[in-house]
Amino acid sequence: MKQTIVKLLPGTPSSAADVPALLDAAGVSFQAIGTVDWPADYPYAPCAEFRLAATPDAFLLHYRVQEETVRALAGADNGPVWEDSCVEFFCSPVSDGTYYNVECNCAGTLLIGCGTGRSGRQPAPQPVLDTVLRWASLGRRPFGERPADGLWQVALVLPYGAFFRHRVEAPVPGGTLRANFYKCGDKLRTPHFLSWSPIDLPKPDFHCPQFFGELAFEQ
Repeated sequence: MKQTIVKLLPGTPSSAADVPALLDAAGVSFQAIGTVDWPADYPYAPCAEFRLAATPDAFLLHYRVQEETVRALAGADNGPVWEDSCVEFFCSPVSDGTYYNVECNCAGTLLIGCGTGRSGRQPAPQPVLDTVLRWASLGRRPFGERPADGLWQVALVLPYGAFFRHRVEAPVPGGTLRANFYKCGDKLRTPHFLSWSPIDLPKPDFHCPQFFGELAFEQ
């Protein structure tokens, strides 16, 4: 199980476009989403990275990806963003066996769900999704698959209220949370499935909280 230290920052930006500069100023470094869990069937490994910090109101997420092609056909929230160039944050902010999946394509279109397993997940209502601030370097409009022109980036300001079935408070110094980060593109010309914390299963499945890593909040 992987572990990382998460910085606690004093303030929440009013725009997701400010997240990269804020994390730069705070010295928050990127970590690779670099585990190819199913190399026999899906060997392609684009360069994907994330960095994360927490404020009193929200998680700040910043992804950078370099891949051969990009796609953002899912134009509406809670659509099939995992089929596009997609980055994902799965976490268990509570201890009742549920976990949340926060999935975002390269145009900033979101999917948020909650449940105890892959089936029967409850999608977040649109008013909840609307509280998540988003910035995408490729713009917010949908587009079909095309060759990538350099790296793309996505930043999110994810308020704790986005964990809509629970009352989630700001992390406390020294606290921990189980989570994993993913990069996928199920319907790209070269499908791929990468994780931050390794997954020991015979076929692709990100809905596996038993393999989540640990986020430890700085003291």
